[in-house]
Amino acid sequence: MTSNNTNSSVNTRRTFLKKVAAYSAGLALAAQAASSAVWTKQVGLELYTVRDLLVDPKNYEATLAKIAAIGYKEVEPADQHDSKGLGYAGLDPKGFRALLDRYGLSMPSTHSNASEGPDLEKTLENFQIMGIQYTEIFAPRVGPHGLIGRSQPAAPTMDSAKRAAAQLNAHGELAKKFGIKLLVRMDPDQFAPLAGHPDKRFFEVVLDNTEPALVTMQLDSGWASVLGLDIVGMFKRNPGRYELWHIKDAAGIKRITPGMTVAERRQTADLVPVGLGLIDFKTIFASAKLAGLKHFCIEQDNAAAWGDSIAAARVSYNNLVKMLS
Repeated sequence: MTSNNTNSSVNTRRTFLKKVAAYSAGLALAAQAASSAVWTKQVGLELYTVRDLLVDPKNYEATLAKIAAIGYKEVEPADQHDSKGLGYAGLDPKGFRALLDRYGLSMPSTHSNASEGPDLEKTLENFQIMGIQYTEIFAPRVGPHGLIGRSQPAAPTMDSAKRAAAQLNAHGELAKKFGIKLLVRMDPDQFAPLAGHPDKRFFEVVLDNTEPALVTMQLDSGWASVLGLDIVGMFKRNPGRYELWHIKDAAGIKRITPGMTVAERRQTADLVPVGLGLIDFKTIFASAKLAGLKHFCIEQDNAAAWGDSIAAARVSYNNLVKMLS
């Protein structure tokens, strides 16, 4: 028969262990919150969000001023520089860098790509002046299932995905001379299974066949979620390979059914300002270190349809900062 003293000792130990577990869990949550809060100091905006205001170059500076006033610290241009990479808004690279500096902004990545050709190195040199650290390099088509524009092939196959990876490595070696890394935009079509390989997707083959020092992925949280991918699982399978993120929110995800095609899923989802949709950004940012995150930017493709793209960008900023704080 167990003595009362023994029972008391066991109960005391159990109580102690519960307190230790609760304390440890509290520390873990606090550490996670602190880790996420760090990212509030460098929130970026993909300028495609406010493209309706940038049609006239004369509005460029005023728009940047409004973005900075909201609290954004980084921007990612989506408008096209000229053929030689000579800046944006009609400014040369040094002039555009000075414009960013004026409003406390930086431009670590761009969707105004460089292109193969005789002016490629000059373009990369100008990108370096403007502070760009990540870009795509567009290539010409190389066959019926070859590359068109960015590294996403038409009707992707295993062969074309591997050729795209080889080209990314080659471009990455060139860009490295200018302190620039190649980015791969994770557009929705990249999530579709490869022809003849239903268990493989284009971006997975690219990850398997590119050098981490030369090529990184740019996750689109919105489309990845709409298409049903396990984002944290992606980070676990390829840690450190997702240095860039697009933070995009979507409603309507619950209306999506497993049998829907990529196109059907895109049509079903409703893109909304961050915080007004169903994507769990807290969980995604909790795995930022695992992903290798360096920079991220908010993007809402249809912000102008809300009546005021700057207002939509403000809602997204405030909601994301609140979530991460």
